[in-house]
Amino acid sequence: MNEIRIDALLPAEMAVRAEYLGVRKAENAVLKTFALGILAGAFISFGAIFATTTAAGSSALPFGVAKLLTGLVFCLGLILVVIAGAELFTGNNLIVMAWASKKVSTGALLRNWVIVYAANFVGSLGTAVLVFFSQQYTFGGGAVGETALKIALGKVELGFGQAIALGTLCNVLVCLAVWLTFSARSVMDKIMAVIFPITAFVAAGFEHSIANMYFIPFAILIKMFDPGFAASTGLDLAALTWGNFLLNNLLPVTIGNILGGGVLVSAIYWSIFLRNREE
Repeated sequence: MNEIRIDALLPAEMAVRAEYLGVRKAENAVLKTFALGILAGAFISFGAIFATTTAAGSSALPFGVAKLLTGLVFCLGLILVVIAGAELFTGNNLIVMAWASKKVSTGALLRNWVIVYAANFVGSLGTAVLVFFSQQYTFGGGAVGETALKIALGKVELGFGQAIALGTLCNVLVCLAVWLTFSARSVMDKIMAVIFPITAFVAAGFEHSIANMYFIPFAILIKMFDPGFAASTGLDLAALTWGNFLLNNLLPVTIGNILGGGVLVSAIYWSIFLRNREE
């Protein structure tokens, strides 16, 4: 009788699984990949909505405790991606492992990234529009909306190099979270693997490109289409523009995410476990 293994996969086995999944992702049909990418954008946005709402009521708490709670609830996003099934650009930086093994071509790697990135943007922006029309930002006496504006302002006012560094650190933790799920044998294993790395990156203030596709456009929508509410917060929103979003935040954060996930996680684990393996 074959023995059923219930213990977690070891790191070397996780590397083989990451390589296999990278090949599968790169081979997916365009429409399937795009649809799953839209879902991932929406899922990460749900985590961002949860985090914004939680942060709106945490001003009386110590800084670290407030950040801990915000990070903990944001985990909803990646849990949905991993368990429900979706294609997330930052997690797909792990396809680099299959590319380094020459099992995925450069063209296929870039094709996946472009499709998933665009789809994540559609899902995130679509969710931002829907939440804006729901007027959820007016809840808590407007505290949710004011918090959303403050979060977005903090992001667009980052320096270019700082945003790259924060994006790099973020995707080290995101890809480590996904990497840990490769060892899992159950749904609960996967959830527990996600919680601490994702809570850490949010609590520490690191930058996630796909989350920012929700956070910043949502705040811009409030500024553009509810100027009365925006003015009532007393915040200087001059920096909150589409140009600053795309060039001062999304571009450098995306570069950092690729460096963190594609180099500091994928390339290092590939060199340790797959580079000199026997085929």
